[in-house]
Amino acid sequence: MTAVQPDVVELASALIACDSVTPATGAVFDVLEAALVPLGFHVDRFIMGEAPDGPVENMLATRGTSGRHFAFAGHLDVVPPGSGWTSGAFVPEVRDGLLHGRGAVDMKGAIAAFVAAIPPASDGMISLIITGDEEGPATYGTPVIIDRMAARGIRPDLCLVGEPTSAKHLGDMIKIGRRGSVNIWIDVPGRQGHVAYPHLADNPIPRLVAALSEIDAIVLDEGNAWFQPSNIEVTDITVGNPATNVIPAHASARLSIRFNDEHTGADLAARIEAVVHRHAPEAKVVARISGEAFLTPPGAFSAMIADAITARTGLIPDLSTTGGTSDARFLSALCPVVEFGLLNATMHKLDEAVAVEDLRSLRDIYADILARALA
Repeated sequence: MTAVQPDVVELASALIACDSVTPATGAVFDVLEAALVPLGFHVDRFIMGEAPDGPVENMLATRGTSGRHFAFAGHLDVVPPGSGWTSGAFVPEVRDGLLHGRGAVDMKGAIAAFVAAIPPASDGMISLIITGDEEGPATYGTPVIIDRMAARGIRPDLCLVGEPTSAKHLGDMIKIGRRGSVNIWIDVPGRQGHVAYPHLADNPIPRLVAALSEIDAIVLDEGNAWFQPSNIEVTDITVGNPATNVIPAHASARLSIRFNDEHTGADLAARIEAVVHRHAPEAKVVARISGEAFLTPPGAFSAMIADAITARTGLIPDLSTTGGTSDARFLSALCPVVEFGLLNATMHKLDEAVAVEDLRSLRDIYADILARALA
């Protein structure tokens, strides 16, 4: 290791020490920039947006201008730590071979591993696409960086997202796709009145219940070669009626749909709206698409990552599309994207921790992937 290549554990600890609850700005980006500049990176940092979804800080760091272009993507923001940590959530501490702290796994550890894997000099172009808002709405996060890249004519050939994809052992799983996500809010209006005089009122609850019953019976698909079946879940039903003798004026519900590549968010939203309006023509239906499903078909890129993992660990990783959404849903529009990172067992939990040896192994695997990608 040369003087300009940071120690992966020290860099991970320095990142963890920064309170960067989403949306993140400031100190955590200072630490990352300080590690990248000695490696010859041009660092572009910018803040976008206003409350409630902002402000968000983002970073686009680049080195080189020609040849093969490999990008690493990730996020420095973390979920709120909660209470009950053995040591402070933002006080990194190594205990029994584990580095503890919020973000150790998701995903400051992976970012530290990638930076520590970058050699002082290399052929081709390397970029880091780093946002301060992946855990939140991402309104001013990775999509904004992609716009900035387009304005500068920057487009990678391959992109690796360092999300914690490993299940039981480092390298046992990589993600080659993700299901899409759409949330839908339904509000059915009625007419408030006394329960003893129902003919003078209009109860919205039966219409909402009838719509939800039809929606619950929908089978979107049976899954396919790479994706599990799509599913619709009712996540909230609200009437907000404190009185026992009042027919309410409104009844509301919220749905969450996780869908595979046989659907689009817009089509699903339109289908739900049609069902609701059959039962309640005056209902208001609002959809927010968090991301579309995507798949990077198994091929040269996933094989390259798998080969690097096998060479270091002896494991042959499973190719998976399970789990929630990630910023790969945005980056997949640029180039082939694969996700690979640390064990996900403790992400978002109290006493989140990563094995120090896994950090070092991940650094070495990332170094192999980078060398293969730029060859």
